[in-house]
Amino acid sequence: MKKLIFVLIGVGALASAVMAADPSLTLYNQNFAVVRATVALELQRGVNQISYADATAHVEPDSVILRDPTGKRSFRILEQNYRNDPVTQELLLSLFEGKTIEFENIRTKDNTQVREIISGKIIRSGYVPHYSAIRRYGQDYYQSQMAYAQASAQPIIEVDGKLQFNLPGKPLFPSLGDDTILKPTLSWLIQTDTPGRFDAEVGYVTGGFSWEADYNLVAPEKGNMVDLIGWVTMDNQSGKTFENAKIKLMAGDVQKLQPEAYGAGRSRAKAVYNMAESAQAVSEKAFDEFHIYTLARPTTLRDRETKQVEFVRAASVTAPVIYVYDGALSNYRFYGGLNNDRGYGTECNKKVWVMREFVNSEKNNLGMPLPKGKLRFYRSNDDGQLEFTGENVIDHTPRNEMIRVKTGNAFDLVGERKQTNFRVDSGDKWMDETFEIKLRNRKKERVEIRVVEHLYRWNNWSIAKRSNEFHKNDAQTIEFRVPVKPDEEKTVTYTVHYSW
Repeated sequence: MKKLIFVLIGVGALASAVMAADPSLTLYNQNFAVVRATVALELQRGVNQISYADATAHVEPDSVILRDPTGKRSFRILEQNYRNDPVTQELLLSLFEGKTIEFENIRTKDNTQVREIISGKIIRSGYVPHYSAIRRYGQDYYQSQMAYAQASAQPIIEVDGKLQFNLPGKPLFPSLGDDTILKPTLSWLIQTDTPGRFDAEVGYVTGGFSWEADYNLVAPEKGNMVDLIGWVTMDNQSGKTFENAKIKLMAGDVQKLQPEAYGAGRSRAKAVYNMAESAQAVSEKAFDEFHIYTLARPTTLRDRETKQVEFVRAASVTAPVIYVYDGALSNYRFYGGLNNDRGYGTECNKKVWVMREFVNSEKNNLGMPLPKGKLRFYRSNDDGQLEFTGENVIDHTPRNEMIRVKTGNAFDLVGERKQTNFRVDSGDKWMDETFEIKLRNRKKERVEIRVVEHLYRWNNWSIAKRSNEFHKNDAQTIEFRVPVKPDEEKTVTYTVHYSW
């Protein structure tokens, strides 16, 4: 149990200390979190001054809520102040600007270290203040203030009537200034007519936190079955350690306004999905329009620490490899207008994509809502070692939805695409275009290649001739599925007729 020290000063009251229960955190995968802690307060009648020195360095002061969760205690917060200038050498120098203090200088004389005390007047401290609050005033103002602060960051000290742009030694301060703090501090003035002791809850939104999902998919030497292990990776850069914290992870696209100044950050089991085993570490439930993943036991999340917890494990997930040939360069698409430029879309891409797809369903040994994150694929080699075979990212994926990701380009599959005919009749308002697509398989096994073609010249089209059956994927895309034997070359041709 961590102790949070509060200083309470009421009318005629003495200062006292209270203890707080272990904190709870809800981390969002948009680089912020909600922090909650229960604190035992004892308020006196009238106005009480409370200093809370256990907030993070990135708290959003206007998000702070102090309340009685039972609703039985009546009080008002008359004033709230937040300070995030913990004491540093530079800050103390700024508090003594215009004054003379002593500096300790160690120098070597005749191979002996000599300590000397030098008096110096602090003309300018070089202190750069904390500018987090300036974000709300806009990018230009924030940058101008930072530029001014950086230009003033070098101290100026007067020693024996001369100015120097460096400290003459280690400063020896007479005392800690009365207006300094050791940690980021929230201060409240609280008024109540019902004195007594009660458990309050303090909560606030803070930056400095992030979490993301990472998935490792391991395939055997042959075949399309994979074992999936999912981790949640939590990162704490908040400036504060949370001991024995209850942690929840919120997945989904929660609307959160971003500060303007900042504009726009891881032996084969039986073929069943062991939900009970995963639930020991992390449980999941729907909440509002999002999903919450709750760690089963409290954990300590230290400042500047990255922590990983397994949250999903599934065996024998069917995830076949598919090959896709998109012969036109990816920037060739239909943009809404008639395009009769003969050379448009004729540049050839020879790479055949390697993709993996699997259904997030109970039938496929999954069926748990998967938060967005990175998928890494591995395959066992004939020497028993795992080799990395590609990676990609997925978005938030509900259960029973298909996941399809590109993992790289095939080494032994080649495609070639060329325009063989182009005719246009502006008077009768039609245009014909013919393509020839060659597919070569240099692998030792038969493969199926999905040939994707984008019909980008006009929205009114029909396929006049074709060598193979095709499937219409959408209003401007067709797909041929072509089986190719080892060391075989297959040719696909088609003619598209546009009219307007």
